[in-house]
Amino acid sequence: MSVGVSYKQKPIKGQFDAIAIGSGMGALTAAAILAKCADKRVLVLERHYTAGGLTHSFTRLGYEWDVGVHYVGEVGPGGALHQPFTYLTDGRLTWAPLPDVYDRIHLGDRTYDLVRGRECFLATLKDAFPNEASVLDRYVALVEDCRRASGAFFMSKSLPSAMSRVVGPSLRAAYLESATRTTADVLGSLTQNRELIGVLTAQYGNFGLPPSESSFAVHAGIVGHFMEGGFFPIGGAGAIAEALAPTIEAAGGAIYVSAEVESILIEDGRACGVRMADGRELRAPIVISNAGVGNTFGKLVAPDLVPAELVDALSVLRPSTGYMCLYLGLKNTDDDLGLTGTNLWIFPDENHDENFARFRDDPEAPLPFVYASFPSAKDPTFRARHPGRATIDLLTAARYDWFEPWAGSRWKKRGADYEALKARFSERILEMALTKLPQLRGRIDVQELSTPLTTRHFTTHPHGELCGLDHTPDRFAHSLGPRTPIRGLYLTGQDVALVGVGGAFTGGALAAAAIEGPGVLRNVLWT
Repeated sequence: MSVGVSYKQKPIKGQFDAIAIGSGMGALTAAAILAKCADKRVLVLERHYTAGGLTHSFTRLGYEWDVGVHYVGEVGPGGALHQPFTYLTDGRLTWAPLPDVYDRIHLGDRTYDLVRGRECFLATLKDAFPNEASVLDRYVALVEDCRRASGAFFMSKSLPSAMSRVVGPSLRAAYLESATRTTADVLGSLTQNRELIGVLTAQYGNFGLPPSESSFAVHAGIVGHFMEGGFFPIGGAGAIAEALAPTIEAAGGAIYVSAEVESILIEDGRACGVRMADGRELRAPIVISNAGVGNTFGKLVAPDLVPAELVDALSVLRPSTGYMCLYLGLKNTDDDLGLTGTNLWIFPDENHDENFARFRDDPEAPLPFVYASFPSAKDPTFRARHPGRATIDLLTAARYDWFEPWAGSRWKKRGADYEALKARFSERILEMALTKLPQLRGRIDVQELSTPLTTRHFTTHPHGELCGLDHTPDRFAHSLGPRTPIRGLYLTGQDVALVGVGGAFTGGALAAAAIEGPGVLRNVLWT
C-alpha cells in the first residue's frame, strides 16, 4: 500500500490548522495526536515519493527491505508504547515479537546473548560473568533509575517557557546526573572487567557512539527499551505509516509526497506556513518541522531570522554518524538458511572505543562492527508476500566525508569510482558477516549498498546522519525541546527526545503537548 497523495499530480486544497515538514515517525505521531485528540487538520509534506521517513520500506527485483526499523521495544502488551500506538492507529498496527534472544553479541570468537525479560537478562549475563553478579544488579538498577527520571525530563520540554524556567530545573536534575556522564564513565565506576563492559555496551551501534563518547542516558534508554524484548511491525516497516495515515485523514488532514518544502514562512516573528520548491505558498498558523534542527535552522529558516540561542547551541552540537547498509536478497527461505530473527552484533573484540576511533580515522582499518538484521524472519507476513525469499540488512558506521566528493552527483548516477568504493566496502561488510553466517556464502542473489550520500538524498540530512544530533553529554546539557523562539514553529522527532522509533515517537508526542498542552496526551497514554 502506498501512503500519501502525489503533490505533482493532485493540487492541495483547503485550509489546515498545522503543516508538518517531513513524514517520519515524529511528524506522523504529532499529526496523529493533534488529529485524534484535538481534531486538528494537519498537512504532512514529504519530499520523498513515499511517506514514512526512515520507517518506510523499499523493493528491488522482488525483494523488500526496511531502511530504518530493525526492531522496536516496549510495544508488546504492558509496554510503554503499546497503548499509544494502539490508540493512535485504532489497532491497525500490530507487532510480532522477536525470539527471546533478541540480540546475540559476538566479541571475536566469544558469544553472549541478551534475553528478553529483566530476570532472564540478568540471569543469562550472571551465568556468563559469575564474579560480576552484584555489578550486574547495580548496573540494571542504574539503567532503571535513569529511565524513570527521563519522564520528568522530557515532559519539562513541552512546558511553556515561563513555567519551564520555574519548575524545569527540578524536573531535569535527576536525569541530567546520568545524561551528562559518558557511558564509559558510569560503567567504569562499576567494574574493570573489559569483556563485561564490551557486552553491556554492544548495542552502541543503535545510536552510533562508542562508550567513551556517548551519554549514559542514551545507553540506558536503548538497553531499557529492549530489555523486555524486541518487536517488528507485521507487514514490514511501511505498516507504521499505513496505520497512522487514516487517523490523520479522518480529521481532515492529508499526507502529500513528492512535496518538497523550500523554506518556512515567518512574518512578524511568527511562523505562518511554508514555501514549496515550486514557489507555491501554503499557509497555516502552526508549522512542525521533522527535518532535523540543523536543517530547520540551517536551511528552512532565513539566516537573519535564526535566534541567537540556537546559533550558539548548533555551534556545539554535532550530527550523529552516518551508516552504510548492505541489503541482501536470497532465493531461500529463512528456515533453509537457519535465520530466526535474532539480531547479530559482530565485533572484532570488546575494545569498542579503540576500534571505532581507528575506523573513523582510517576507512581502510578493520570495521568496528557489523550489525545483522533479518526482516524476512521477523515479519510473519513476509513469507506469503515474497515466497521462497529472504532478506538481510548488514550495517556498519561510516563517515560522510568519505563519500563527499560525489555529493554533487545524482543518486544511482555517481560514476564508476563511487561504485568501486561501494564494492570494496560491500565486500568487507559481507566477509565480516560471513564469519558468523557462513551458510550465506554463494547463495546471495541481490545486494545493494547504501551510504551516507544515499541517506542524504532521501532525508536531506546534511551529513547523511541517521540518528539526528549526536547523543553526547553536551547534547543533553544544551537540551533542545519542541518549542522554538519563533512563535508557531515547533520541532519534532529524534532531536527533541532520543534516537529510534520510540525516541521519535516521544518527540512527536512532546510537540503535540507543546502545541495543545500536556492534557492532549491523556488519552494517548492512559486510555
